[in-house]
Amino acid sequence: MRTIRVRLLFLALAPLIILMPLLLLLGMTRWTADYDKVLIANVESDLRIAEQYLSRIMRTTGDELAGVADSVEFAAVLDAPPERQASFFAGKRQALGLDFLTFVPEGTEAHWPVIQSALNGQAATAIDLFGPEVLASFPGALEQQAKIDLIPTRAAVPTDRAAEDRGMVVHSAAPVRLNGKAGALVGGILLNRNLTFIDTINALVYLNAITGGDRQGTATLFLDDVRISTNVRLFEDVRALGTRVSAEVRHAVLEEGQTWLNRAFVVNEWYISGYLPLRDSFDRPVGMLYVGFLEAPFSAAKRKAYLTMLAAFAGVLLLSVPLFLWLAKGVFAPLEQMTQTMREVREGNLSARNGVRRSSDEIGQVAGHLDDLLDQVQDRDARLRAWTGELEQRVEDRTAELREANAKLEDTWRQLVMSEKLASIGEITAGVAHEINNPVAVIQGNIDVLRDTLGAGAAPVETEIALIDAQVGRINSIVGKLLQFARPDDYAGTEEAVALAPVVRDCLVLVDHVLSRADVRVQTDLAEETPPVRIGRGEIQQVVINLLVNAVHAMEVEGTIFLTLRPETRDRDGALLIVRDTGPGVPAALEDTVFAPFFTTKQAEGTGLGLSISQTLVQRAGGRITYRNPPEGGAEFSVWLPAA
Repeated sequence: MRTIRVRLLFLALAPLIILMPLLLLLGMTRWTADYDKVLIANVESDLRIAEQYLSRIMRTTGDELAGVADSVEFAAVLDAPPERQASFFAGKRQALGLDFLTFVPEGTEAHWPVIQSALNGQAATAIDLFGPEVLASFPGALEQQAKIDLIPTRAAVPTDRAAEDRGMVVHSAAPVRLNGKAGALVGGILLNRNLTFIDTINALVYLNAITGGDRQGTATLFLDDVRISTNVRLFEDVRALGTRVSAEVRHAVLEEGQTWLNRAFVVNEWYISGYLPLRDSFDRPVGMLYVGFLEAPFSAAKRKAYLTMLAAFAGVLLLSVPLFLWLAKGVFAPLEQMTQTMREVREGNLSARNGVRRSSDEIGQVAGHLDDLLDQVQDRDARLRAWTGELEQRVEDRTAELREANAKLEDTWRQLVMSEKLASIGEITAGVAHEINNPVAVIQGNIDVLRDTLGAGAAPVETEIALIDAQVGRINSIVGKLLQFARPDDYAGTEEAVALAPVVRDCLVLVDHVLSRADVRVQTDLAEETPPVRIGRGEIQQVVINLLVNAVHAMEVEGTIFLTLRPETRDRDGALLIVRDTGPGVPAALEDTVFAPFFTTKQAEGTGLGLSISQTLVQRAGGRITYRNPPEGGAEFSVWLPAA
């Protein structure tokens, strides 16, 4: 009863309950994508601000160092005693906010490209990594400031290091050409634990009312994948120094040199993050500059927007359904009555009727027509039942007769085919055994007597005698094949585990004279890991030699035989031998008769039993031999045998 209501409701509200959610989904998806693009654009802009600040520090450091290198005061210090020079460098280091300042005379071997550039007359500034021994050579215990204990971090690349003792420095050098002295003035700023540097970046990006707004952001400087300066917190007042970036980010930024702009898990929270690779003066990736803002507020805003839109849609739907039901009430009742009537008829009550008062509208007319049709159906049902039983009995009787006749016909056909086969084989083998072998034996014996009797006098007719010997041998071979086909069990060898690769090579030696005479080449691809198979060695040799000889005869003059041996699993492990030639192949119309007894394409010399015997040998070993015409031409025989 409710089905009609639901269907009518669905038809009326389909645009609302299908199209509206689809449009809503498309709109929300597009809005989410645009919203995410805005977030990525924001973090990209933040990363550029941080990069510009780092560039400004490097540029300012280089400019200030160049100013000192060209100053009159520094020119006077170059000729002063070492104590005064040390006092001068200490004062300038403090005044310029440097962590180290030193003079490198010309002629000194320069390890750093920055210093080498200054010695060549060109000021340079770059980010470089100093080892602990280099940091220890400067005053101020810089090696202790640089050393940071590593903290195990989820999703980071595994490492057995306990601490990071290298220092990342803003390395600057300016050329010196004063008072006849030349060299380079070298200075720098250690960035490890340089919280002023990182807090300034964070203030520029996220505490600025114009660029930051309400975003909760962080900034970090990485040496390799280790946080050496950061305002990311492990706890309330503990910065996450020594924690490491995830393996995914490390691979993208440090190994592939990409700028990462995406969401990333930073210590304890998800952030919309930007990672910029930093390269040293040797142009090697040595670290990363990171800025990012907390994702949670924006995710909450998106969820709120989703819920608002879904609530609005649900409200519209809840208002529309009752209104439609109230308007459609006059349509539901007659339709529901007709549904009830049809249900009773389906259950067997052919006397059920609608009983709806006929009206001029379409539904009333349909109800009346349905009652008329039910009257006709009830009448026809009574008549049909009268002769259905008789018809079913007749059909059942006739079907039984046809089934019995068909079974007899099939049985007779099988017996006839089998009788014909057995009669043919029996007749052939009997004739061979009694009618051919005895005369052949007499001929062979008399030929031997003739040869012995004539002795040297047989020389003039030796060719004819040899021809008779050959033909007698051919008759014996044909007789043997016929007997082997008729009684294969009498010729079966002992089965053993046979490795096919050596057998195939032996067969090639046995038929070498046939191959050479026909100018046929053989290409082999014999996989040594092919498992051994359970078959008599003589039987598989007979199969392989028969296939090789057939291939040579098919090509007649010259050609190539391809031998392939490999493991192949079908219903069980096994070995597959493929013999393919470049001959004309077998016509498609004759493919089904290739393995039939007495089928041959060599009418003058073949018996047509070779392939039939080969098939019997392979099948008895549990294998299968098949033939096909490959697309590249020729004929291809495949022999599959199960592993021993």
